Amino acid sequence: MSTDDKNRATAAAILPLVGGAGNITSVAHCMTRLRLGLRDRSLVREEALKALPAVLGTVEDDTYQIVLGPGTVARVTPAFEALVAEGAPAGETGAAAPGAGHTAEELADRGAALKAARKAKNSTPFKLFLRKIANIFVPLIPALIGCGIIAGLNGLLVNLGRLPGVTPALAAVASGFMALIAVFVGYNTAKEFGGTPVLGGAVAAIIVYPGVAKIEVFGQQLSPGQGGVLGALGAAVLAVYVEKWCRRWVPESLDVLVTPTLTVLVSGLVTVFGLMYVAGEVSQAIGDFANWLLAHAGAGAGFLLGGLFLPLVMLGLHQALIPIHTTLIEQQGYTVLLPILAMAGAGQVGAAMAVYLKLPRNGSIRRTIRSALPAGFLGVGEPLIYGVSLPLGRPFVTACVGGAFGGGFVGLFSMLGDKVGSTAIGPSGWALFPLLDGDKGLGTTIAIYAGGLLVGYAAGFTATYFWGFSREMIEEFDIDPEAAPHTTPATTPTEPTPEPAKV
Repeated sequence: MSTDDKNRATAAAILPLVGGAGNITSVAHCMTRLRLGLRDRSLVREEALKALPAVLGTVEDDTYQIVLGPGTVARVTPAFEALVAEGAPAGETGAAAPGAGHTAEELADRGAALKAARKAKNSTPFKLFLRKIANIFVPLIPALIGCGIIAGLNGLLVNLGRLPGVTPALAAVASGFMALIAVFVGYNTAKEFGGTPVLGGAVAAIIVYPGVAKIEVFGQQLSPGQGGVLGALGAAVLAVYVEKWCRRWVPESLDVLVTPTLTVLVSGLVTVFGLMYVAGEVSQAIGDFANWLLAHAGAGAGFLLGGLFLPLVMLGLHQALIPIHTTLIEQQGYTVLLPILAMAGAGQVGAAMAVYLKLPRNGSIRRTIRSALPAGFLGVGEPLIYGVSLPLGRPFVTACVGGAFGGGFVGLFSMLGDKVGSTAIGPSGWALFPLLDGDKGLGTTIAIYAGGLLVGYAAGFTATYFWGFSREMIEEFDIDPEAAPHTTPATTPTEPTPEPAKV
């Protein structure tokens, strides 16, 4: 079977299990997940969906999200969109969910309940706002990754003195997107907040226009790019509000001329004479604070960030970090925060391996861990979080301990002057290696990050193995749910089992 046929087969298997084409209102994807808008959530056959070989897990949020993993999701999504457009019938796939065993079903139910509770808690106005911010930046991640890897390759060639005729071209390819990222942020911001996307992009383009260098604000000359993505975000939000005001008050006969003109003019002047300066100061403060924090309290800061990242994800607050990552990448060429936060995934992997050893008789949970670990090593943690550690409770806490120690390890080296950063956001785990960068040699940067992963694995494993289970939890889960019904003694209920004689 060709790759295209395989992707279409995966899409065809998923579609009927989410209610068919008629149940789909929107289709999108991020780094690892197929994100679906559904008319009727009750039509989803979740257990059968999770049983598909290509599906690593599911997450219920404002959209229904199916975890397919990096690379796969970008190939399956177009095939899925094509099937939805064709109105493919919601028939049976012919695949039945394998018997999961009592304990695995219990964990799945717990995980589903926790996801539902998290979704309810995440529906506050503040968290919905953060979700909008995330929706602005998530579509930019593929370009950030591609340009980041090209930038890393170019740096390696320059350091080795190889292909001097090609490296300038690679530098241009890698830097072109970052030079205009403000325009893309402005476009997506206007789209997300209900305005005309191109007007948001037009206002944000002022920030990167070379001619702003001739303008003086508060006694200082502006510089192209000043304010960066934060300025672009603010400018586009302002443009949306100006546009909406115009739509209410400008007569229809003049709307096509007056509304876009006033939107760009008013928002553009405010951007030039206010937002660029303010956003530039904020962006500079973010970069200075991140550098100061890791230089003076790197170990402690890394310990806290690595340990708290998984709870932040559960609360939906991690989305607030996306503009910060992007700002750091725009300023310094890499974000020093992502490699530390990636250690949370390492703690999760270590915890899962400990659960595997602590429950030798529970084949159901062990199968789940075996299938989810490869994705976990690549930084896709949802299957392990929602299928194993979070429903069990204590292993989720000990996984956070592993992330804390891994983050502390990376942060310690930042204190010693060896920064480790990522040239893009999105990947973590082993998938982050091609995107690593820092202020020392690439070999040192890779060694520190790899050391942090090993520390995270080891700490998560140790904490979970020794403190992740109570005696009651072992008794409850260390069973063979498939064999238990066949090994129950056929004793008469009225005849108690005799106790052994006491010595």
